[in-house]
Amino acid sequence: MISNTNSDDLTGSKKKFQILLMICLIAGILVVSGFIIYHALTPEPGYITFGILNEDKKAENYPTNASINENISFYLTVGNYLNREFSFRIEIKKGNYYTILTPPTHSNGTLSFIVGDFTLKNKADWISEQLNVSFSEVGENQIIIAELWEIKPSTTDFYDKLWLRLNITT
Repeated sequence: MISNTNSDDLTGSKKKFQILLMICLIAGILVVSGFIIYHALTPEPGYITFGILNEDKKAENYPTNASINENISFYLTVGNYLNREFSFRIEIKKGNYYTILTPPTHSNGTLSFIVGDFTLKNKADWISEQLNVSFSEVGENQIIIAELWEIKPSTTDFYDKLWLRLNITT
C-alpha cells in the first residue's frame, strides 16, 4: 500500500512538472517571438556620413606636411541616411595645438570660410568642389577643421566635425 501511494504521488508530481514545463516553454516561445517581431518591425535609426577625401578624391594618404602658404587640397563628403531630408552647411576652420576638438561640441578654431547651404534627400550623397586651405605661420599640429552644421527651420545646430593635423614648415 505504501508503495502504491508513493507511486500515485510520484505520477501526480510528474504530471504537474510536465504541465509547468509546458507553460514555461510556451511563455518563453511567446517572449522570444515578441522580441523578434519587435526587432523586425522597428526601423533602423538613421545616420549621416561625413568624410574627408584627399586631393585625388580618395580616403587615404592625407597630407601631413606642408610649407607656408602652400595650398592643402581636399574634398568633403556628406551622405544622408536619416530617412528624411537633411539641410546642412560646412564651416572650414583653422586651428593649432590649443584648439579644442573634444566632442560633442564645435571647435574654437578660426573660421576660414563656409561651404554653402545644401539640402540632401534621403539616401543621397554630396561631394564638395575641391577645397584649399593654406597656413601663413610655421608650426607643428596645425589643424584644418571641417564642421558639419544642420540647418533647421529656426536654428542651426552643430552636428559633427573632422580634422587633419599638419606640420607647417618654411
